[in-house]
Amino acid sequence: MSGNTRPIEASIRTDFRDEMDYGSYLGLDALLSAQHPVSDPPHHDELLFIIQHQTTELWLKLVVHELRGVRRFLDSDDLPRALKGLARVKHIQRTITEQWSVLATLTPSEYAEFRGSLGQSSGFQSHQYRAVEFLLGNKHAGMLQVFRDKPEIHAQLAQLLQEPTVYDAFLRLLARRGHAVPTEILDRDVTQAWTEHPELIAVFKTIYEDPHAYWELYEACEDLVDIEDAFQLWRFRHLRTVQRTIGFKTGTGGSSGVGFLKRALDLTFFPELISVRTEIDGPLGV
Repeated sequence: MSGNTRPIEASIRTDFRDEMDYGSYLGLDALLSAQHPVSDPPHHDELLFIIQHQTTELWLKLVVHELRGVRRFLDSDDLPRALKGLARVKHIQRTITEQWSVLATLTPSEYAEFRGSLGQSSGFQSHQYRAVEFLLGNKHAGMLQVFRDKPEIHAQLAQLLQEPTVYDAFLRLLARRGHAVPTEILDRDVTQAWTEHPELIAVFKTIYEDPHAYWELYEACEDLVDIEDAFQLWRFRHLRTVQRTIGFKTGTGGSSGVGFLKRALDLTFFPELISVRTEIDGPLGV
């Protein structure tokens, strides 16, 4: 080291006239030129707002990819691979939840200077967020109306609406492994949002009361609970960030704002995995 500089090793490639480099592999020309502030003149803090949402969309793309993989692995009885996918989703969830702390540095005064330029655009219109909800069980056919002018996106969500969820795939795996999952649940209308089926609680009670006998299934149950908890934490951080930035104003997309976001906290993906906790008995004397 000399002059606080690190010498470039002779073996390091520096000529990429005929080779693919880092930027071309990642498509950085397109990625880094995709931020287009619409305020006029461009407000300093609008770049933060755009990048926050673009990076979230990139992570959601990966979540959709991983959840599709989890469902596929469950369908093929490859539970260890499914568990690896769920673990990766949990790490992504932690990352996008922490990102709200960056957007929370945007003060109400700063946001007010360019909010009007957003028009009717809103995170409510994120088709990847809807894809994640559909894959996890919060099906809602009415959401497709938002994308009726975008045929390709509409078709993708319509297909997910018709497909079993990750939870459906897990329950079918349980049935194949001899657990008494009722047939009417296995054959349910998967276009409908999942609602609690109390008859499943006994199935999960068996697993939770003998985790050593059903270790992989027990671990899968807890991973699904982790996914739900992380999703709810993301929703809560979203709500609190919106509240501290715009108070109780209506959303740019026409929603009631904070009130609408609060109602999302009542949605659930895997209610039986919570309800079973009430039924689990410990050893005598505990």
